[in-house]
Amino acid sequence: MSETPAAIRDAVNTVLDQLEALHDDAVEALRAVLGRYVETREPPTPGERARFRYPELRLTYRPEGVPPPSHRAFAKVQTPGVYATTVTQPARFRAYLSEQLEALVADYGVTLAVAPGRQAIPYPYVLEGQDELGVGDIPPSELAQHFPTPDLTQVGDEIADGLWEPAMGGGPDAPRPLALFDAVRVDYSLKRLVHYTGTDWRAVQPWILFTNYHRYVDEFIHWAIGQLVADSPYVALVAAGGVRIERGCVPDNAFERVAAAPWRRHQMPAYHLLTADDQGVTLVNIGVGPSNAKTITDHLAVLRPHCWLMVGHCGGLRASQRIGDYVLAHAYLRQDHILDDALPPAVPIPALAEIQVALQEAAAQVTGDRGTELKTRLRTGTVVTDDDRNWELRWSQERRLINLSRAIAIDMESGTIAAQGYRLRVPYGTLLCVSDKPLHGEIKLPGAANAFYERAIGEHLMIGLKALDLLRGEVASLHSRKLRSFDEPPFR
Repeated sequence: MSETPAAIRDAVNTVLDQLEALHDDAVEALRAVLGRYVETREPPTPGERARFRYPELRLTYRPEGVPPPSHRAFAKVQTPGVYATTVTQPARFRAYLSEQLEALVADYGVTLAVAPGRQAIPYPYVLEGQDELGVGDIPPSELAQHFPTPDLTQVGDEIADGLWEPAMGGGPDAPRPLALFDAVRVDYSLKRLVHYTGTDWRAVQPWILFTNYHRYVDEFIHWAIGQLVADSPYVALVAAGGVRIERGCVPDNAFERVAAAPWRRHQMPAYHLLTADDQGVTLVNIGVGPSNAKTITDHLAVLRPHCWLMVGHCGGLRASQRIGDYVLAHAYLRQDHILDDALPPAVPIPALAEIQVALQEAAAQVTGDRGTELKTRLRTGTVVTDDDRNWELRWSQERRLINLSRAIAIDMESGTIAAQGYRLRVPYGTLLCVSDKPLHGEIKLPGAANAFYERAIGEHLMIGLKALDLLRGEVASLHSRKLRSFDEPPFR
């Protein structure tokens, strides 16, 4: 622990270089033998198959004395011993890995080692694009006889859900988990992200907004194009359907190009405004319902984003609310039912102070309102998240629980997104906009909805973007200890 920061950085870089070399060798070997099989039907030898392995990163902690105090919520070692995880795409995750490892070496004096792991790389995970090597001409059942295939028994969230037992790792002497997600789980989600969002997973930025209405997408695209022609840190817009617009090459019909792309082929199209240092903004239109909300957050979590925020529409439950008012969720009544086994509804989902403050300050800056004036437009309270869009038809059953919870708004996604953030250790928050008041005779009608959309969407989106700007300066405190368990893996 007496090493200089420069020496620690050099040592960590050496380890990361080794990780990249092992991963590249395994991927290149698998691609080469796949290509050979396509041409000659010559299967891999046992020696070749042994090379198709993810690299494993090991950390050993043997303390000499009392562990140092740390106010950091991550990059902490709870118990002496050996920790390990397999790693995929180490070049892309290098900044994240470096952040974790440099802090662990500096504070705890851990030793690091890299070696080929036991997990085989499934052959579909090394193919970029469709049938890059022509394997589409060969039945998957034939390839499965000779090459590793995805095995869902090896993909799970036992670590994140607190279900990991030493027996899962090979016995009482097996290494403890170093990270929430191993290589197989990460690669599975990276492929799913491409499928659902219509964009390369590499374009996803660490500051994420979710919405449940496409009109927010249109507003985001207009704003993003404006950022590319203005003096801003953004360098490119990557849009669902294969569109990429670069700073310095923005066509006059940029919006039309994005709108005309085949984004409708994708269940949850995503739009990424990139910076040179990969600290830009991603907007995902998750559509309506808790199923989509869980699906996309399951996969985005492996990228370890800094934050995700829900900026969508809701039904206002109080007579004093007006169409276009904002709701800042500080609690959730979870009736989505999709996470009940993984995270029972009785588990409280705490509000994160840094995000609550950022959203309220962003609302003040964007609207120009402060104090009492802001309170007339922005109300803090409990949001009900329900999996039944026609919950109003069960009002006689719902009324008592809504009253007891003191809920002020209802939607179908926010509670799921917050619960997933809590469960998967990603900072979360919710700022909704009231689009109707079903309990007070103001139901969603086409004419009223259109007028509301025109007035509210732009301002609402700007508040979400401004909140992300404010949070960029608070990364260290943003990753709250509220999200960490008592037996947390060392990595964030």
